[in-house]
Amino acid sequence: MPLFFGRPISGERVIMVSLRIQSEAWEEDINEFKELVASSEGSAVGLVTGFKKVPETKFFLGSGKLEEVALLRLEKCANLIIFNHNLSASQERNLEAKLKCRVLDRTGLILDIFAQRARTHEGKLQVEMAHLKHLSTRLIRGWTHLERQKGGIGLRGPGETQLESDRRLVRDRIVSVRNRLLKIQQQRSLGRQSRCNSDTRTISLVGYTNAGKSTIFNILTKSGVQAANKLFATLDPTMRRAKVGGIRNTVFSDTVGFIRHLPHSLIEAFQGTLEEIRSASLLLHVIDASARDVESMKESVNKVLKEIGAHEIRVLIVYNKVDLLEHCACRIDRDADGRPTAVWVSAETGDGMAMLADAIVECNENGSVVGKLSLPPALASLRAELYNRGAVLKERIDNRGVSLVDIRVNKTEYARFSKRFKEFADIFTKAS
Repeated sequence: MPLFFGRPISGERVIMVSLRIQSEAWEEDINEFKELVASSEGSAVGLVTGFKKVPETKFFLGSGKLEEVALLRLEKCANLIIFNHNLSASQERNLEAKLKCRVLDRTGLILDIFAQRARTHEGKLQVEMAHLKHLSTRLIRGWTHLERQKGGIGLRGPGETQLESDRRLVRDRIVSVRNRLLKIQQQRSLGRQSRCNSDTRTISLVGYTNAGKSTIFNILTKSGVQAANKLFATLDPTMRRAKVGGIRNTVFSDTVGFIRHLPHSLIEAFQGTLEEIRSASLLLHVIDASARDVESMKESVNKVLKEIGAHEIRVLIVYNKVDLLEHCACRIDRDADGRPTAVWVSAETGDGMAMLADAIVECNENGSVVGKLSLPPALASLRAELYNRGAVLKERIDNRGVSLVDIRVNKTEYARFSKRFKEFADIFTKAS
């Protein structure tokens, strides 16, 4: 059972605080902040906004704005105040003492949502790890009647302080959770190695939270992963094997959505999940085309991809929700060499999904060998292996019983076939 999780926000009356601090995307941050609070199932009863060049060291807010928050809390009978900013441990303590209620910052809010959404054992461990790292910076001296545990006859020598005891418990729990996550990561690593040995491609869906990744994932893989119109609907990683456009041996991976100012503790805690992104052969970067700040969201995702070392993997951009745009048709955008760079789709209506499948096939054909083979009955084992690998595009048999086969294989498979079947390379060269 996970320890040290914060109290749930669900049902609490919330005052939201968001200041413009030299930020150009302030309005977008406000809207996203409201969605985060709604996703945590808190009841927003008030919003305090303002402008400040530099936050105050003690309370983050100035004296006037602090008084405004205090009066609004009393007026609305709120029992929780959430800041759209990351607060230091001392600022959080000072605000709670001054406002006489619980205070939460942006990181704490995101962690609370993650705690609500985690379903699998791995997901719960990852969220607990992030909670523990966040909590370790916020332990304060308390329990004054147990401040020092006396030891020995005559009560000589002060024992461990309560603060030190709390820190030790958190450290021990972090070690325990990290060890369990390492075991799960090792299992995932074996799975990735197995897929690599069998030439299985991994395609990972990445993108900003609530961009529609799970809906697209369900269509491509014909599965039923939960998809909802809210932030962080998907938290636990999901992998499904699927066949797209005749390409077999393909595994799709649905991953947790990213967000602006994603806490580093979350990035560190989800390393095992993010390994699936790093090992992918293709990334589908899903973007909400109807959002007002598309470029900002795109940049936030690219920043996280760079932080986890996945920025050099080939990316196919998927602009989703085109049904919410006026005069925007589903299409494939291509570069100067004719290669697909972006696909415009609507996962909700299904429009453009066939184009997305075609674009995925084209991206996977990069580096492939395409040609024709003439296989006599004596090479039936080679024909069977080609079918097993999903390399056969089309086949017909002539009047002599020879199979005329159109194939497509990647260069690794081509080398293996050539090594295993000595006739393969020779026949392929002549037939091509």
